[in-house]
Formats: sequence, C-alpha cells, structure tokens
Amino acid sequence: MKRDLSTYSSADFDRGAPRWKESLWWLVRAFFFLPHLPFPSSLKVTLLQMFGAEVGEGVVIRPGCSISFPWRLKVGDHVWLGEDVLILSLAQVTIGSHSCLSQRAFICTGSHDQRKSTFDLITAPVTLGESVWIGAQVFVSPGVTLGEGSTVAAGAVVTKDQAAHILVAGNPASKKGDL
Repeated sequence: MKRDLSTYSSADFDRGAPRWKESLWWLVRAFFFLPHLPFPSSLKVTLLQMFGAEVGEGVVIRPGCSISFPWRLKVGDHVWLGEDVLILSLAQVTIGSHSCLSQRAFICTGSHDQRKSTFDLITAPVTLGESVWIGAQVFVSPGVTLGEGSTVAAGAVVTKDQAAHILVAGNPASKKGDL
C-alpha cells in the first residue's frame, strides 16, 4: 500500500479541550513535568487536577513523566509513575489504585490505520486494573485492558487484553505464569 500523507487530516479528532487549554497545558508540562527537576509530586498532582485529571491520594510522579491530555486521565490512590513514563492520552487512560508504571513505560491510546492511504488516526482507551505493575520500557497498545494484580515484565509489548493475576512478558506479550 502506498501512503499519501499529504491527504492526512486529523480535523475530525476531538482533542477534548479548547486549543488555549491544550497550549497552556503544554507550557505547564514543559516546565513542571518533563525536566528532571525534583518538583514535588503533590504539585504535579494539583496541576493535573487543574487541567481536568482525576487523581487519587498518595500518587507519586517522578521527573520526566509526560501526559498528553490530562483531561483524559484517571488515576487511583497510591499510584507510582516512574521516570520518563509516557502517557499518550488521545483517548481515556484509567490507572487503578496501587499500580506502578516503571521507567520509560509507554501507555499509548493512538495509532494509525495502515490499510488506508490516508493513514487515518485511530484511538482507543487503555485501562489498568488495581495493583498492576508495568515494568520498565513496556509498551501498552491502544484498547488494552490489564486485569487486577497483573504484572508486565520489562520490555514487553502488550497488544491485547490480559487477565487478572498473571505475569506476561515478551513481544507480543504472552502469559508466563499466575500470580
């Protein structure tokens, strides 16, 4: 298939907020979230909430954490977001309480339809149940749900839903054991 990216348009994508709000968020993100400076998590939580995120108690947000659209983010209590975590929230992202996203984990809610020459944008929500552990450098694809108490080993690529209380690893991620 030959792609013609000159015909690509995201005009019908609902960004979920006015452009001024998105622009202001980009400035806040660039100053408080992306730098590897020790801004307190409580400040970052407050800023996320000011932009429409639902964030619980005791959330830890390490430096370099990037969240594209906080108004599409729901985080439970006592969640840890590690260094350089990337949450591409073009659709809703829900993270259950007591979950941990390790360094450089990538939660992705958007992709493109490679079957169309126009390379149309496709979005789907991602849901992480309670007590989920995402290892370092894990990629979670759009539309995936991870069951409660599941663990994704470092470097895995999760392309489909995973059951509760299991360990998955590999590319594509597959069940390696029960927890």
